[in-house]
Amino acid sequence: MKSKNPTITVQTTVKADINKVWDLWTKPEHIKNWNFATDEWCCPKAENDLKPNGKFSWRMVAKDGSMGFDFTGDYEKIIEKELITYKMSDGRIVKIDFSENGNEVTVSETFDAEGTNSDEQQRAGWQAILGNFKKYVESEK
Repeated sequence: MKSKNPTITVQTTVKADINKVWDLWTKPEHIKNWNFATDEWCCPKAENDLKPNGKFSWRMVAKDGSMGFDFTGDYEKIIEKELITYKMSDGRIVKIDFSENGNEVTVSETFDAEGTNSDEQQRAGWQAILGNFKKYVESEK
């Protein structure tokens, strides 16, 4: 029998300094440019109050208008340029570690699985978003 809500970890290494990675991860004007899994989706709206008990809300929609959803939650712990933890509106916990190594930063996200979609589907979706983030950061001058 499967355990209830296992945790899943995804990660990527970005060729950029920690200041750039942090800014592009946390600022709404940048979040809108990378926070979606495929080119058929977009993130037209992002609000981010990056502080303990602060709220975030990111709107994700299919470009063809067929579906969309709000990804929302509350921040729990913030250690600038090192760690973000938050609780999603459904109660699941997410932990994001930022680890600088020379001119690269590894971003590692660990999250509680949601139990509806397979763990592999969730891992693939979150990994795709991280891939978009890496591509966005490395293309930004």
